[in-house]
Amino acid sequence: MKCKCVFIEAIILALFAFKSFAQNENYSFIPSEHLTIIYNKTTNLIFPFSVQSIDRGSKDILVQQPKGTENIVQIKADKPNFIQTNLSVITIDGKLYSFTVDYTPQPSQLNIIVGKKNDSVSDSVFKEPVMLSSANNEALLQSVAQKISETKVAHGKKDKHNQMELHLNGIYINHDVLYFRLQLKNNSNVSYDVNRIGFSIRDKQKSKRTATQEMEVQPVYSYGSFTTVQGKSSATCIIALPKFTLPDSKYLSVQILEKDSGRNLNLTLKNRHIMQAKIISDSN
Repeated sequence: MKCKCVFIEAIILALFAFKSFAQNENYSFIPSEHLTIIYNKTTNLIFPFSVQSIDRGSKDILVQQPKGTENIVQIKADKPNFIQTNLSVITIDGKLYSFTVDYTPQPSQLNIIVGKKNDSVSDSVFKEPVMLSSANNEALLQSVAQKISETKVAHGKKDKHNQMELHLNGIYINHDVLYFRLQLKNNSNVSYDVNRIGFSIRDKQKSKRTATQEMEVQPVYSYGSFTTVQGKSSATCIIALPKFTLPDSKYLSVQILEKDSGRNLNLTLKNRHIMQAKIISDSN
């Protein structure tokens, strides 16, 4: 009788374990990269886009961004032999980078370029960026974006909401890359913390019975900062996207979302706006 009861209990436990496993199949997981650091040397993490937020798991690690940079995070240990912790970094393109951090007396690498790994998971934060021609290296993208920032502002579409304004001050093209010059103006006294900047191609309005489709366009480079716009001030950001055009049935949505609030802004662009892109030379 006792053996029978033990057998029944084993079956019940197995059923609970199977149910828990089945529920986990509804989730996908982002793997964490492993970092080893030391207290008397600085490790530099170089991201493909400007860093928007940083969260450290404990005070045992020291984290900072060097002055004058937007895509570099420096990390070192506050004390030797700390307990394993973690580091989370979100960049301006909305990607999350996750790391587990351990102490080591001898780090294998001190300067690490993040975001260059291929991954089989489509939503992986380490997904390979959109590949362009060899001519479109980061130095060229930066040079062209800087040149755009120095050109005369071309006023275009804008959106206004709760004393916030989003302006499209020009679309430019160089080597099959489209550059969008955006300006965010804060007319209030309350600072505006940017949560996400998104570019997506969407279907135009259809009947309720028709399923709509949305395709996100991933930036290949950003110049300038939209991390926080203080009250009574403005900021300009130039974002580069791979070349594309729009069919008549679709439009481009440019959306800026505020962190923990509702002052969201959105621009709707048609193909005619894309076709008006101005040629910008990469020569001096």
